[in-house]
Amino acid sequence: MDSHKKETLKFVIIFNFHRLSEKIKSMKQFITILFLGITTTLFSQQDYNTKKGYIAQGYDVVAYFNNTVIKGDKKFTKKHDGVKLKFSSKKNLELFNANPTKYLPQYGGYCAFAIGKNGEKVSINPKTYEIRDGKLYLFYNAWGTNTLKLWKKEGAIELKKQADKNWEKLRSKK
Repeated sequence: MDSHKKETLKFVIIFNFHRLSEKIKSMKQFITILFLGITTTLFSQQDYNTKKGYIAQGYDVVAYFNNTVIKGDKKFTKKHDGVKLKFSSKKNLELFNANPTKYLPQYGGYCAFAIGKNGEKVSINPKTYEIRDGKLYLFYNAWGTNTLKLWKKEGAIELKKQADKNWEKLRSKK
């Protein structure tokens, strides 16, 4: 084999090796990004009660602040912090967009009483809620147990303080 053919073959081999290494690098980057995306989504969703696929089981979290309990409409859906919410109107969706932390339920939408009393994530009845100090608290209410009534009877102020502490512990376990 003459030197020109050897140089050409050497160039082809080096060129193809370079292309292969770039593809491997791109694949590694893709896998890393995919992995980060999946884990971020999974971990962010652990902080929210998304029974029925939505926070507050698809009820409009903004409407609670107008003393209204209403299911959201699929036309007004929003993804926030990796989870979905539904709103009953475009106006409520816009209000949420302007200040999400104001409207998100406390303790990820889990039962405030259960978080305060036992530090446990318990599902809620979206029709059982309280607005306290400008924040939304949701409660379990089924099988004759209304935890909103227990929350008030057993001392909402102390239970809220304990729930705040318990929620931080639960969130740090992720």
